[in-house]
Amino acid sequence: MILEMKVPSPGESISEVEIAEWLVKDGDYVEKDQTIAEVDSDKATLDLPAEESGVITLKAKEGDAVEVGAVVCLIDTKAKPSSETVLEKPKIIETKEPINKNVDPTEKDDNSSFASGTPSPAAAKILSEKNISVTNVSGSGKGGRITKDDALKALPKVDLKEIVRDRKVDYKKLSMLRRKVAQRLVAVKNQTAMLTTFNEVSMSPILEIREKYKEEFKSKHEVGLGFMSFFTRATVTALKEFPDVNSMIDGDQQVKYDFCDISIAVSGPKGLMVPVIRDAQNLSFSQIENEIKRLAIRAREGEITVDEMTGGTFTITNGGVFGSMLSTPIINPPQSAILGMHNIVERPVAVNGKVEIHPIMYLALSYDHRIIDGKESVSFLVRVKECLENPIEQLMNGDVKKALGL
Repeated sequence: MILEMKVPSPGESISEVEIAEWLVKDGDYVEKDQTIAEVDSDKATLDLPAEESGVITLKAKEGDAVEVGAVVCLIDTKAKPSSETVLEKPKIIETKEPINKNVDPTEKDDNSSFASGTPSPAAAKILSEKNISVTNVSGSGKGGRITKDDALKALPKVDLKEIVRDRKVDYKKLSMLRRKVAQRLVAVKNQTAMLTTFNEVSMSPILEIREKYKEEFKSKHEVGLGFMSFFTRATVTALKEFPDVNSMIDGDQQVKYDFCDISIAVSGPKGLMVPVIRDAQNLSFSQIENEIKRLAIRAREGEITVDEMTGGTFTITNGGVFGSMLSTPIINPPQSAILGMHNIVERPVAVNGKVEIHPIMYLALSYDHRIIDGKESVSFLVRVKECLENPIEQLMNGDVKKALGL
């Protein structure tokens, strides 16, 4: 019996995946449930297990984009794992054209209009200053005319031969996940009015609590007492007081959430993953730490699912683990704001007219100014700062041991 293996749906709204890597060769014998391939969707890399045991015939190549439901391999379930097993393999037709090639409907024939490729006076001046030829710019104006905006966005054409000069370079196709992330990041910059506000926080109170209770906390809950539980609790507190930050735009409407699903940026083998802590407003310190640990392990082992990364009303990202002092994090759409944590450095600060050395972290809040005003964004970040600098009163109701479950 020949079994057709089709691409399963990795999640809602995903219609296409890419064969990232075949883990078996054409003609290999595979066992049922054995992972035979890794496939990239626009949200995650997923394993593809064999549905039955038998000899496999591959029907797609690494790098191919295939639709959900398409046949990617055949499994001869009657074949045995023997060197004498011979299969008549289907002929693979080579093609230079990419699968599911998309045609750009905005592409114009150069001869479609006399205006095509002609810059406006303002555009011509900008291109001249940038030393860019009009032949390297596509016009979006009437009849293909190059507008001022086209000229401002134009980049000089890169001549790789001039850069390489007979030296070795490596080419690697970007994964579907990486390409999708790139598209989303560019879309955020182009489609939102993103601004960033900054503040600083003294980490002394949190460091003192961690130093005093970390061993007891780990012994009781089998997880470390990290910074993320404090930041998550502080974020939830501030989101309740400033609900515009915990909202999104849907057409001409603003959607405000009565819950806080906090996305946590985690570095994984395939790049940045953003799993979600559901209903963080209801979780204790130990529950938050355990959930972060569980999601981080699944992300790093490549076991994270699309559902675990779908949704989220607000994101926290920690560039400090890599040594970042300050950054402007990019909003994770369709969310409207993201909080950036950074490294902790001892700095001189003025306290009651005297200079003291304190462990300081810079915080950054990027937000969509279309839906969040400056007052709300600044006040939100100040509230986070207050919670972190006075965690016992603001986050623990005055009882540290009870809040930590000790």
